[in-house]
Amino acid sequence: MFIELDCPASVRKQLGKLFAEALKQTVPTEPDIVPLIDACIAKDGVKHADYQCNNAMSLFAKIKGKQEEFKSPRSLGEGIMKNLPPSEMIESCSVAGPGFVNIVLSKKWIAQRLQKMLTDGIDSWAPRLPIKRVLVDFSSPNIAKEMHVGHLRSTIIGDTLSRMLEFCQPECLIRRNHIGDWGTQFGMLIQYLFETYPNPDDVNESDIGDLQAFYKASKSKFDKDDDFKLNAQQSVVKLQGGDPKYRKAWEQICNISRTEFKKVYQRLGIRLEEMPESFYNELIPPTLEKLDQLGLIEDSDGARVIFVDGVDIPLIVVKRDGGYNYFSTDLAALWYRLNIEKVDWNIYVTDFGQSQHFDMLFKAFKRAGWLPEDKNEYPICTHIGFGLVLGVDGKRLRSSCGDTIRLVDLLNEAKEQSKTALLKRVLCHLGNAKEWSKEEIEKASEAIGYGAVKYADLKNNKTTNYTFSFEQMLNDKGNTAVYLMYAHARICSIIRKSGKDIEELKKTGTMVLDHENERTLALHLLQFTEVFVEACSNLLPNVLCEYLYNLAEIFTKKFYSNCQVVGSPEETSRLLLCEATLVVMRHCFYLLGIEPVDKL
Repeated sequence: MFIELDCPASVRKQLGKLFAEALKQTVPTEPDIVPLIDACIAKDGVKHADYQCNNAMSLFAKIKGKQEEFKSPRSLGEGIMKNLPPSEMIESCSVAGPGFVNIVLSKKWIAQRLQKMLTDGIDSWAPRLPIKRVLVDFSSPNIAKEMHVGHLRSTIIGDTLSRMLEFCQPECLIRRNHIGDWGTQFGMLIQYLFETYPNPDDVNESDIGDLQAFYKASKSKFDKDDDFKLNAQQSVVKLQGGDPKYRKAWEQICNISRTEFKKVYQRLGIRLEEMPESFYNELIPPTLEKLDQLGLIEDSDGARVIFVDGVDIPLIVVKRDGGYNYFSTDLAALWYRLNIEKVDWNIYVTDFGQSQHFDMLFKAFKRAGWLPEDKNEYPICTHIGFGLVLGVDGKRLRSSCGDTIRLVDLLNEAKEQSKTALLKRVLCHLGNAKEWSKEEIEKASEAIGYGAVKYADLKNNKTTNYTFSFEQMLNDKGNTAVYLMYAHARICSIIRKSGKDIEELKKTGTMVLDHENERTLALHLLQFTEVFVEACSNLLPNVLCEYLYNLAEIFTKKFYSNCQVVGSPEETSRLLLCEATLVVMRHCFYLLGIEPVDKL
């Protein structure tokens, strides 16, 4: 667990309070016992309770011989159950095996909690962070290089983690895009721009066209033409020296890149605040001077370095030629975030290849006394690493000709394949083509296509590699975004067909959970809070995906298959349960950055 959240709305939290009192009364000689409360999991399709308190066995070992009334863990469990304070949330309790206290929640209480959420909104279920200011550093493409499939995971995972943390309502959450807009490659790009377009003031985005091709052409000339290489190196000096002509050319290249980045971010619904590498240029010397005064920086083979524990190689902060590098920039950036932006939790979302880089960065700050050694103290820094995106051949995903796949091309393909499948369903299976306008088809194709790409990534544990397959992610069966959207659209259809005003029903109707499958669905909805706490505390979006998939399964295969809604005597109650399902499902979609569709 990275961080502990406080969630008063959590069922587990509320039961924990009751059992804390029971434990205090049962074993007064053992203060500060933490109640061990877990949700029960069905075995062979059978579940005997909703929750279980598991303190008896471990606690009996501590009190054995001290309290003679308890002869076994089971008798201790019975004592704990007997001392439970009366509560409207508990319908019944029993002791199983060696002292496990089983709890069955009151179906009336479950229904009341869901109705209250419908009235107060799902934000009333939000947990709280123990800190005020959080920064999530993600995406971070490089200028003059188009975003490619390698940026996909950082962008998607970073956005979802930001959304999850925003739900906890911190005082401030910064979505930081640490764009690579500085370095020796810009001398090469600027020189190529000047030679290709003698009057750079007249150059626009359409002239340069394909940024990737522009970069490759300049790199090719840099590698083959010594005169060009020398001029490019001189261009770097002029740029870093602030020459207006070179500065303007650099800004032109940066702005063209930003325009392309923005198009991708808009399609994916990503919000980011840019603070590029160049922002920290003036902060690097004073940051290094502070570290030097603390005795951290040493001379090594003509370079200036910092050694940290557990790593054989040093952290190079000044190169042999006197220039700076990524470490130099990241040292200055982290110093700025801690001291100027006052960030309590810095989260970096990159691939696992940069794990050592960030490990050394954090260790350098701890050695300087700028980060606490105690993991329970703030501020803290966390690197969230992720695995590779693989093709169906098991190798790193690339185009048919072996090139890195552009992210815009991948999104185009996702939309087109989604559109093809949608048109086939609309025209061939449903016969309701007239119900769909061209604009609705386009919008739904984007929502399904982009949502499928996101969900296929997020449903996997971020630490593992995953195989990218349009065929799998656009399948309408199994754990896919398409299947989830069908479940969402089905609920919307039920509510539409009822013709009822749901807002009015919230005020006048009452939810009743007499059917077994109504109760199963309602309990799963109520457990959203504790699942979210687990997902957010550990920064694991896949836990949220698993919950959402299970919600769709319970609704579809248990409630929808066995509980008629429209026209039934229980219509009002079941419509409220459908609405509660929609609210939770839509919130899960939002947290995952996915836009659901209302009809399919």
